[in-house]
Amino acid sequence: MIYEKQNSYKVIKELTYHIGNVGVDLQNYNESRQDIDIASYTYNDAKYIRKEIQINNEDLYFLYIFVNIFATKKKDLEYIQNKIEGILQSKGMQTRRAYFRQEQAYKVCLPLFMDFNDVKNVTRRNILTSGLLATYPFLTSSIFDENGIFIGSNIINNSLIFVDKYSNKYKNSNMCVFGTSGAGKSFFNKLLILRYRLFGFEQYVIDPEREYNELCKNLDGTLLKIGPNSNTYINIFDIREESLEDSQNGYLATKIIKLIGFFNLIFGAINEEEKALLEQKIIEVYNIKGITFDDDSLYKENEKNKIISNKKFKDTYDMPILEDLYNILIKDIQTKQMGIKLIPFVKGSLNFFNNYTNIEIENKLIIADVYELGEENLKYGMYLFTELFWDKIKKNRDVKKSIYLDEIWRLIGVTSNKEVAGFIYKIFKTIRKYGGSAIAITQDVYDLFSLDNGTYGRSILNNSSLKSFFSLEEENLNILQKYENISDREKIEIKSLKRGEALMIIGDNHIIAKIECAKFEENIINGGNVDKYNYCSG
Repeated sequence: MIYEKQNSYKVIKELTYHIGNVGVDLQNYNESRQDIDIASYTYNDAKYIRKEIQINNEDLYFLYIFVNIFATKKKDLEYIQNKIEGILQSKGMQTRRAYFRQEQAYKVCLPLFMDFNDVKNVTRRNILTSGLLATYPFLTSSIFDENGIFIGSNIINNSLIFVDKYSNKYKNSNMCVFGTSGAGKSFFNKLLILRYRLFGFEQYVIDPEREYNELCKNLDGTLLKIGPNSNTYINIFDIREESLEDSQNGYLATKIIKLIGFFNLIFGAINEEEKALLEQKIIEVYNIKGITFDDDSLYKENEKNKIISNKKFKDTYDMPILEDLYNILIKDIQTKQMGIKLIPFVKGSLNFFNNYTNIEIENKLIIADVYELGEENLKYGMYLFTELFWDKIKKNRDVKKSIYLDEIWRLIGVTSNKEVAGFIYKIFKTIRKYGGSAIAITQDVYDLFSLDNGTYGRSILNNSSLKSFFSLEEENLNILQKYENISDREKIEIKSLKRGEALMIIGDNHIIAKIECAKFEENIINGGNVDKYNYCSG
């Protein structure tokens, strides 16, 4: 296929001249003349082409199509030629055999850009830009980012897929990974973690299903657990120095907003009056520890009660804990009911939330295991670690990092609340400026869009330039199609995907990809025999 773009100014000039001449001829034609229909047809065509060029900014092209047919026997050649001609003519296309011009037609098809006017003039057809698009032969995209990591191969054309999600060619570095259980989404995420680990990027993973423990061990990561059988504690009341940037202020005000979201998870939906009372009690519990809205109150003082010149930020033991808030809530008749709901967290089965933080996080790969919390309590641990990791992410803008939120629907779905969902949305909206990437992972697409008519789920989806959709069931597909621009054909393809295959939407490109890995990578991910000192080889 050969395309030749024509000069629009020259085309319009010639069309106007043609329209004027034919228009005069049509007025003078006798209606009994046989060629009046042909003249009228070309007249209307010329007016249509001129209108599309002038009004709709289309361009006119000359289109040439040549078909080479090969066979080892003359009989087979004739059979194939007749068959192809029949197919083309059934589609309304005219064909002509290149008698005495076979050599020129063959050379035109070679990648030599040879021009033979005697064959081109016979095959030339006019075509506008919109019609030209339908003739474009390449139906799939290829992604090959220069500094990207290997993802797999394009199933349609076998091209390799290399994606650099931190590249400026994408609006942001965020990713959504959706798929049913067993479709391959967890393996895909583990593969991403492994390959970005080789680059030395910081990675934080919220793991509610205990799927990443072996990977963490094989990659020398840090595994944090929270639950009845764990000795790891995180104080929800901790205010960290990195939670605000150098140019910002308002440590306590920022922390209160996050705490209101957390306590909403515990207390359920609370009205504005209850929220105001809760905020008052939170301020009071911090004031008891000497922490006020004055940011200087977050820094330790010397013996003379003066702030030292080399300021040192207060640590977890200078902060209140849940029991401190419980003691205040239970004494006030207006907040006593809230205090009662805190009993499991202070004196009961969830009392591991009532402790000072006893961990230091310096590893570049950290897995937060919240599996022991149980189905009903997972959201508390997930929120706790998400807030901790978010403060870590904001610490250094020059370091590339990622946060993986597995089963994210628990934080932005109907079991959550607007404050928590808004916090997660803020991460996806602003993480790019901290050199970061947020990855939303779920198998429950329906639950992802269940809060506030799908507002937060849609926001997460819209703020993710990279999307990977593994096999999904019909119900989840219908919900996804409502919020994402996937065609009916792609919907069918997603349903029929095999394990380890995904529809990847990368920027504006839609690709059916097969996720691929080396044998040693598979061993690392699945916990096989791994030499941890040589896993970078190859």
